[in-house]
Amino acid sequence: MVLPIYTYGHPVLRKIAKDIDKDFPNLEKLISDMWQTMYETDGVGLAAPQIGKSIRLFVIDATPFKEIDPATDGFKKVFINAKITERSGDEWPMGEGCLSIPNLNEDVYRKDKVTIEYYDENFEFHTEEYDGYRARVIQHEYDHLEGKLFIDHLSLLRKKLLKGKLNQIAKGKVRSSYRTVSA
Repeated sequence: MVLPIYTYGHPVLRKIAKDIDKDFPNLEKLISDMWQTMYETDGVGLAAPQIGKSIRLFVIDATPFKEIDPATDGFKKVFINAKITERSGDEWPMGEGCLSIPNLNEDVYRKDKVTIEYYDENFEFHTEEYDGYRARVIQHEYDHLEGKLFIDHLSLLRKKLLKGKLNQIAKGKVRSSYRTVSA
């Protein structure tokens, strides 16, 4: 089932998400719905807070970046109770967008490498290191679990310049090709 996306201004996007256990109600269905929602909205990642659930869960399929970064080909994963334990390497900019902030794309600087601990959909524990576009998408989705959005990485001046657009999104005055829930 395709779920609506919660947009900028909704309080769920600013909460620090809670860990879950393997007995979380209807977890398999929730993950399936998140995959379907992500694909229907043309996302490469989707975090549970974006669908109104303040839990530490996100899904990623970074395959659309395979022409730029071959390591993303087939990079499709579920991350539960994720914790980034290290960020390293050089910071580099990339235009980022977000399903929760429709029609906005800004350059965001992020570290090139991350080490992340997480459980997969079978509740098997992993500690892995990623770089390049995989690290970027992980950091973007992980931010949602911490109550952060990509615009929080922008300069104060840039945020001021975007204030009008962000206020319109918060009021639900935004067009998107998918269903949204505003504040």
